[in-house]
Amino acid sequence: MAQNIFRGLGIALITPFNSDGSVDYVSLKRLVEYQIGNGADFLCILATTGEAPCLSHAEKEEITDFIKEIVKGRVRILKYCGGNNTAAVVEEIKSTDWSGIDGILSICPYYNKPSQEGLYQHFKAIAQASPLPIVLYNVPGRTGINMKAETTVRLAKDFPNIVGVKEASGSLEQVDEIIKNKPDNFDVISGDDALTFPMIASGAAGVISVIGNALPKEFSRMIRLEFRGEYEPARKIHHKFTELYSLLFVEGNPAGVKALLSDMGMIENKLRLPLVPTTIKTKQKMAEILKAIKL
Repeated sequence: MAQNIFRGLGIALITPFNSDGSVDYVSLKRLVEYQIGNGADFLCILATTGEAPCLSHAEKEEITDFIKEIVKGRVRILKYCGGNNTAAVVEEIKSTDWSGIDGILSICPYYNKPSQEGLYQHFKAIAQASPLPIVLYNVPGRTGINMKAETTVRLAKDFPNIVGVKEASGSLEQVDEIIKNKPDNFDVISGDDALTFPMIASGAAGVISVIGNALPKEFSRMIRLEFRGEYEPARKIHHKFTELYSLLFVEGNPAGVKALLSDMGMIENKLRLPLVPTTIKTKQKMAEILKAIKL
């Protein structure tokens, strides 16, 4: 039976762009090395934070190969493959070369709002086609549908290669319900930076983090303290981030974290439409908080 290998700090990796809009591979290499050198346990690539909907198929393939070459097996790689057309997702899984990739992150179908049975059948088809472990991704704020705890647990029990869920429903009650009823080989992974502290305290195995792009050292320290049961120092780190959590997402993701990384001199503050950079006011506020955290 497959065990979940995506534990601790996972980074929802951004895709840096040059001022002309092309992929900035120099900054991408620097960013990946920064994550690995500062406590990241795995990378989650080409998902929402990576602006995947605005990347061409060729760019996605090139970025994947580039990241694999830099990582060289030092951390696990979880790659996004999902959509709201089940047959198309299954076909993509079957036709993709998954060498050097450790697992697949797949989102609940968005826009067409399936029933709980529809969600179950969608992920059943994916599980049966996948050569790799699967992490489900439940993010109702983006998809328009919440995968209930009972559906998640049903999938976890029926398909041993479904090893986790990136849970971003915002409901700690739902998280608790999954953790209480899940099989041993299945884990809940936080999909919400702001709820990572309480979720790990409740038994979650880690996070796929946006803020970790900029502050992997600090965020991984919080997680490691919690894993050791040292909740008081972990809580202090969590509270340092409180205001930053909301500012990061107030004008869309990854606009917030790209502004932060730009202030740190890591990337250019460039996104692809329909996303645009944060306002100067938000950027200044984040820069002030970052300065305080880094002191």
